Amino acid sequence: MKIFLLLLLSSHFAFSVKHSLKYITTASSGLPDFPEFVAAAVVDDNLLVYCDGNEKIIEPKHEWVKKVLEDDPQHLELYNSACFEWDPTYFKATINSLKQRFNQSRGVHILQRVTGCEWDDETGEIIGFNQYGYDGEDFISIDLKTETWIAPKQQAVITKLRWDTNKARMKYNQNFLTVIYPEWLKMYLDYGRSSLLRTELPSVSLLQKTPSSPVSCLATGFYPHRASLVWRKDGEELHEEVDHGEILPNHDGTFQMSVDLNLSSVTPEDWTRYDCVFQLSGVKEDIVTKLEKDRIRTNEVKPSNMTVLVTAAVVVLALILIGAAGFIVYKKKKAISPPSCK
Repeated sequence: MKIFLLLLLSSHFAFSVKHSLKYITTASSGLPDFPEFVAAAVVDDNLLVYCDGNEKIIEPKHEWVKKVLEDDPQHLELYNSACFEWDPTYFKATINSLKQRFNQSRGVHILQRVTGCEWDDETGEIIGFNQYGYDGEDFISIDLKTETWIAPKQQAVITKLRWDTNKARMKYNQNFLTVIYPEWLKMYLDYGRSSLLRTELPSVSLLQKTPSSPVSCLATGFYPHRASLVWRKDGEELHEEVDHGEILPNHDGTFQMSVDLNLSSVTPEDWTRYDCVFQLSGVKEDIVTKLEKDRIRTNEVKPSNMTVLVTAAVVVLALILIGAAGFIVYKKKKAISPPSCK
């Protein structure tokens, strides 16, 4: 299944403050060096809890997560049951069933599920989701509005028909996706407020590989990921001649993003009309970086005076050696030439 990081972006001028809770479960078959069952709890793309079904390990990733589990033993018990009892058995049986349905007898097979909710803390809107993928493709997902399941593949239709008629299963999903998960999400945000609700401003740099390459505006080290990075000309946001990159995670839990500006049709005199603007959700002031030649970092290595002198010396020395070699060859030929007939 195509699992994408849920980057909660909006326009440059207004951000909808949204938070998400995801439970990502992966079961595998035919991978001897990989656990048959792993799961993770993620809030706003921050890993909170990791579960290894083979090793019987539940690993909280933050001190405040340990505090949650200590304060709420039933919460920990739910994790234990899901990681070591219910889900491993269910997912293993499901993979075996799908292998038969897809007429597969061997090979590597992956079953994934992403379930959870998204909550807008300004409007109160809650969006629940529960979707399955098999061998890298979408298999089946829930539609809470119609109270039905969506089956994009023919092999999933039999599952859809069975689950559509199971009203108890639908009510169970609705309760978790729209009531229980949002409550857990708010609890996590409250316990982890110092880290999950923090703001960190980035460092912004202008980069260019060669004088003819686009100028890249890179912002790195910001948090949260609800951010905007744009090029402007005369104060107006540009939509042409720009290439927006994705928001990517850094190893320290912060994020980075870049946007490229093609300057092939821009004269040097007009550079001062351009600037790169970064905006972070919850922060009123923008970070504005003017497009100026001395601000750009480049990979191009400009020859120093010493390099020029050394290069000239090498050329001169080469010419001397060539001349000397030619003179020696000339002398040898003259020494062995036959006497004149005159």
